[in-house]
Amino acid sequence: MSQRSEVVTSAQALVDEGRFASELAKLVSRPTESQNPQRRDEMRSYLEEMLVPRLTEAGFSCTIHSNPQGNPLLLARRVEDPGLPTILGYGHGDVTRGQDDEWGENRKPFELRQEGDRLYGRGTADNKGQHLINLLALECVLAARGRLGFNATWLIEMGEETGSPGLEEFCTGNRDLLAADLLIASDGPRMSTDVPLVFLGARGAVNFNLTVELRDGAHHSGNWGGLLADPAIILAQALATITDPHGQIRVPEWRPTSLTPDIRAVLARLPLPVGPQVDPEWGEQELTPQERVYGWNSFAVLAMESGNPAAPVNAISGTARATCQLRFVTGTDADDILPALRRHLDAEGFDQVRVEQQESGYFPATRSDPNNPWVKRVVDSLQRTTGKAPHLAPNLGGSLPNHVFMDALGLPTIWIPHSYGGCNQHAPDEHMLIPVARQALGLMAGLYWDLGADAGQGFQG
Repeated sequence: MSQRSEVVTSAQALVDEGRFASELAKLVSRPTESQNPQRRDEMRSYLEEMLVPRLTEAGFSCTIHSNPQGNPLLLARRVEDPGLPTILGYGHGDVTRGQDDEWGENRKPFELRQEGDRLYGRGTADNKGQHLINLLALECVLAARGRLGFNATWLIEMGEETGSPGLEEFCTGNRDLLAADLLIASDGPRMSTDVPLVFLGARGAVNFNLTVELRDGAHHSGNWGGLLADPAIILAQALATITDPHGQIRVPEWRPTSLTPDIRAVLARLPLPVGPQVDPEWGEQELTPQERVYGWNSFAVLAMESGNPAAPVNAISGTARATCQLRFVTGTDADDILPALRRHLDAEGFDQVRVEQQESGYFPATRSDPNNPWVKRVVDSLQRTTGKAPHLAPNLGGSLPNHVFMDALGLPTIWIPHSYGGCNQHAPDEHMLIPVARQALGLMAGLYWDLGADAGQGFQG
């Protein structure tokens, strides 16, 4: 057995021996809900108590940086030789709200529980389990070789679930400390539970409110019905102009130009994520399902409210509001998304509808160059470990702060997710699949081993 194979096996044994679950349980136990202001102190303690000791023992110099716009960030650096390539790793230790009362089978969000091949707990998939896998893989390489063979920097933030406030400013102001040749990070889901995925960017996202505000208060529907305009009906009619009945986008500027033949060829080789049954009649009818989610834009109404939905009364409300979102790919003019919507609504006769962008929830769309030589090295390494070619996608269907690394730091970006589409990310009963975690530990240990070997032979990307 080669030394590389031994490293891969030792990494996978962390799952078999229970150490991975034990380490993950410690991380999950920290209620790092960034959407909950009462958890603010948990953010720094997660970095100080959970990550700094581990990274320090692995030879990293660690600094926790305050963030004027939000929660602190951890920067850890291990420089083995200034002449070697530097790999930047990223993760986030914050999680969405626990939703404590909504988990099934008496599960609790901040207590890890194993049931069959699932590890339940908030953050198991997003993102504590994923950055733990990468850190453990690095440690396996260090234990076997005594060095990585490349320089490594880690950036862990604690505000990704609230839109990563301050992350871009931090990276822009610390380009020297974050200088690297490549970002390798893990977040989001795979498309298959047994085949690894490499994706090179992410769809963008913009959240906004559509509001119709006609008058103060509500008025009796018997006395005033037929006399007072109903803001909910106006809003519903306006929303119906944004797409057709099948969800096909009708705002011309929201229809991207980047679904080129070469991108379509890449997408044709991809499966759909594991999860709920796809509705075949929903979305752009001329596109395949893969093209709709990875190569096109999608509009969604996230929430709607008029009156009191929990306790309706016989009254015509004075206001109605919908919280909406556009997920968009490169080839969409991000600066014109909401102005284009404004023009569209005006042309349709809905000048009463107010359009307001939300302060959080915005990410630009990004794609790294698939022809970058780093991509081939990563894909070849993953295939060497599993014996099968990984899926390669130009971007994830979801959104990540990938633009920070591409635009602010000028790096090619490669993401290798360790979760899957049915993980209940952001929902009750979030979980990580043990077989996926086991394979991922081997994949990352093999990848870090190969990157160190390549660097030692003079490979510079």
